[in-house]
Amino acid sequence: MYWKNKGLFLLVALGLLNGCSTGFLGLAPMGDRKEYTDARDLYDQGRYKEAIGELNAYILKTKNVRRREARAYRLLGKSYEQLNLLGKALETYQEALEFHPKNVPLLVAAADLYQRTGLLDQAQQLYERALDEDPDNKEALAGLAHNYHLIGFDSKAREFYDQFFKLAPQADSLYRARYAQTFLAQRNYVQALAHLNQLLQTESENPDLWLLRARAAYGLHRTDEALSNLETALLFAPDRHDLLATQALWLYQDGQLEKSLQVTEQILKTEPENQLALFIQAMNWHQKGQKTRAQKQLARVAQLDTDSFVGKVAAQFGHSPAAN
Repeated sequence: MYWKNKGLFLLVALGLLNGCSTGFLGLAPMGDRKEYTDARDLYDQGRYKEAIGELNAYILKTKNVRRREARAYRLLGKSYEQLNLLGKALETYQEALEFHPKNVPLLVAAADLYQRTGLLDQAQQLYERALDEDPDNKEALAGLAHNYHLIGFDSKAREFYDQFFKLAPQADSLYRARYAQTFLAQRNYVQALAHLNQLLQTESENPDLWLLRARAAYGLHRTDEALSNLETALLFAPDRHDLLATQALWLYQDGQLEKSLQVTEQILKTEPENQLALFIQAMNWHQKGQKTRAQKQLARVAQLDTDSFVGKVAAQFGHSPAAN
């Protein structure tokens, strides 16, 4: 009996020793764990290029495809994202998912990147795969909800947000704001205002929430209130060009041409080729009867970026009879 047990012990001991070279029960050996944690530390320090080098070496060194590699692939993809090397990040996630097709963090990371790059169909599929594996995954629920909003299915988006909020009742205001955006997209401005008012009770210094509230008020034709909300947003983010451009546009549409021009000049002081600001400036000049000046400005706007929405509108308006 002793020798039988002793033999069993030796077999187990040998297994443990062999596990030190390849990872016992799928865990990384001590040296490999340190390599991974070193790469993670580099990532946390913002040293993304160095993290990429470490992670690539780590992944290539490891022959067996195990959970640790899924983490390494995910961190590698995130590192590429931080450097805005989105193509490399997508390649990394795609390769990783060949080995780990059911790994939820990888599925969500890849889906988030597909969504970020406008590949919404691919994002949709990956979020759904993640939820097949883990129906209560908060990141996948929030991602899929936002994806439905981006493709125009806002009622469906709210269904997934509702599931998300049940699991994360204290979720960041970003998700509540996105929930309100689903009502804005459907022109349900009253519901949007109700949700935004509730958010602003605890996030009263958030300029994005004030911008959304301004859009809801503007949708209800409460222009003075909308402009007041924009002013509040600008108190907390005075240099935000998107806020200033919205303010300039609404002032123009409200017939407050001089104020609109003042705001466009404020933008152009720091960004002299801001296409939208230049376009609004031209529209103000045209409305004031300075049609030749406006025409030259529209031509300039169209040439700055011929493929942008503003550039195309400027080119079309510049050639229309009304612009002459």
